[in-house]
Amino acid sequence: MRAVIVERTGGPEVLTLVEQETPEPGAGEVLVHVAAGGVNFIDIYQRSGAYPLPLPFVAGSEGAGTVSALGPGVEGVSVGDRVAWAMVPGTGYAEQVVVPAARLVPVPQEVELETAAAAMLQGMTAHYLVNSTFPAQPGQTALVTAAAGGVGLLLCQLLRDKGVRVIGTVGSAEKAELAQANGADEVVLYRQDDLVETVERLTSGDGVDVVYDGVGKDTFDSGLRLLRPRGTMVLFGAASGPVPPVDPQSLNTGGSLFLTRPTLAHYAADREELLWRAADVLGAIAEGRLSIRVGGRYPLAGARQAHEDLEGGRTTGKLLLLP
Repeated sequence: MRAVIVERTGGPEVLTLVEQETPEPGAGEVLVHVAAGGVNFIDIYQRSGAYPLPLPFVAGSEGAGTVSALGPGVEGVSVGDRVAWAMVPGTGYAEQVVVPAARLVPVPQEVELETAAAAMLQGMTAHYLVNSTFPAQPGQTALVTAAAGGVGLLLCQLLRDKGVRVIGTVGSAEKAELAQANGADEVVLYRQDDLVETVERLTSGDGVDVVYDGVGKDTFDSGLRLLRPRGTMVLFGAASGPVPPVDPQSLNTGGSLFLTRPTLAHYAADREELLWRAADVLGAIAEGRLSIRVGGRYPLAGARQAHEDLEGGRTTGKLLLLP
């Protein structure tokens, strides 16, 4: 079977398509024939060495497919089941992967496997951000950075459904239209408009209750300035680079602000919570209440191009690799 591996850390050029033996599932594991693998910023961090993994490794950690074999002791999963997963390193960019049965979730028949692969990491991320990290409430105002990205589009939809006013940042008029079609009430074209001035004008100087920031270095300071007293900065990514060290006193002077740096791994740590979030997301897709935008589909041989497009800010929605 074919897989994309990383033998040394570095730029997108280190992604190498190779032939490997089909892996065998061990105790508590299943073999899955992959229909689609998700491409995420965490893959870039792992490929570059920012998030170190033992070398060599198969890139990717998210996907969906059909169970083709069971390891010893597996219960509750059968050959032929349609399943999806996220946050399982070494299981995304390949034709066949071994996944612990405890990390799999069932995919409803109404949901295509490509859609399920596109929804897992980003969908559950948006879910925990608006339901758990900062439980958004009707009448609040939220600032969502990169509102036309994969997580951004889902945040806009979920926040809209909760009655939250959404202000999104985008890099182009095309992305602005996309964000607004998915629930953003207003958008800021950050390349031509000053973010702080624009949001202060839109909120009559009151600021926002929460900032959902997946961009990091380029937007963090502005986001803090735009928070109302006792507002919350939710820093969940670093697409523009890591945020420099923060003086806790700045949270005091900003108005007794809250700052958190959450990750999905801690919000889906046990199986019950994983199944709850996945069922909510996939169920909403099945019922037509949540829309997943796939912004790019690539063959395994196109993994390098997918990383270059994602890093270059040339994408909207979700990127998939299709073995």
